[in-house]
Amino acid sequence: MSAFSCSTASSSRGCGGFRFQSKTFPNPPRFIRIGSNSQSDSFSMHRLELVNGTRKGRGTCVRMALVDERQSTSKDVAEPPRILAYDLVQGALVKWRWKDDKSVPDTPTAVLVHGILGSGKNWGTFARRLAHEFPTWQFLLVDLRCHGDSASLKKRGPHSVATTASDVLKLVGQLRLTPRVLVGHSFGGKVVLSMVEQAAKPLPRPVRAWVLDATPGKVRAGGDGEDHPRELISFLRKLPKVVSSKREVLNSLIKEGFSNDVAQWVVTNLRATGPSCSSFSWTFDLDGISQLYQSYEDTNLWNFVENLPRGVHVNFLKAERSLHRWALKDLQRIHAAEELASEEGGGVEMHVLEDAGHWVHTDNPDGLFRILSSSFQVLRT
Repeated sequence: MSAFSCSTASSSRGCGGFRFQSKTFPNPPRFIRIGSNSQSDSFSMHRLELVNGTRKGRGTCVRMALVDERQSTSKDVAEPPRILAYDLVQGALVKWRWKDDKSVPDTPTAVLVHGILGSGKNWGTFARRLAHEFPTWQFLLVDLRCHGDSASLKKRGPHSVATTASDVLKLVGQLRLTPRVLVGHSFGGKVVLSMVEQAAKPLPRPVRAWVLDATPGKVRAGGDGEDHPRELISFLRKLPKVVSSKREVLNSLIKEGFSNDVAQWVVTNLRATGPSCSSFSWTFDLDGISQLYQSYEDTNLWNFVENLPRGVHVNFLKAERSLHRWALKDLQRIHAAEELASEEGGGVEMHVLEDAGHWVHTDNPDGLFRILSSSFQVLRT
């Protein structure tokens, strides 16, 4: 039984978006979706509750809800803040730990963070594959601020790498999760670095962070004749917030010079505004995303990488055919940090993913899986 199903356009390359296909596993991981809840919810959300549903066919349906110890009957009982929308993919051997139950050890958790104009769903199939191979692990897939289902959760500015990282830290704290591995692609890579920099206490040691096709400092995205995220965001902001058809936006993007792959992927972020599907609006907050991308370019985390706390291990992954321009001095600086970190009890490693462009998850998922698996093998128990 497949843990869940999803549909995308035939290609989803572009600005942190991935293309993926549904896959069936003999012992499927559990998939839990938590989105933004309506104001009419009758439960305050304080703890996670697993509910076993009816057995259908060969698999067991599992539901999860965030509920309070009791149903709220008073308007004076405030709900905790809704931080981010997220998915939770659990391996078949995960034993859920109640908040006061000390008999069950913490479930090893990995957090997967998408790039600009992406969403947590980008990681769906890859997370299921990890959960199948490492069934004692669980994987948290977040929709970052201004993206996906989190776009409806209005966040105060500034919209930056640091505030985005703070959101994720608050979420894992609210869920009482203990991340051991953090994986971030592109913009998400800097978010992951910022998480570790900000939060020594919420993140247990050892912590392994993966920064996929991004450097700690200067962003060198796109070359001549290639799609550039800044230009894409700027063009999308000029389009009407409500359009009559996806085809209209697709044609506009191609006419402007963006690749067909990027155009096909971008329109998957349009959602019908009503049951008649006569108009569509964006699922993300483009004004906020514009600020996030500017922060991505401005944020410099080299000092943190070159002075890692003991027990923190940072892995950089460069795509062989990356659109992100890796300067020679970036590579030299990372290799110098490798030597320094090993002397200080931390760790920095550099990896190269062959036969892959910037969208590593799409271009070479098998190679990416082999490289990332080392973290879960080391921390298998």
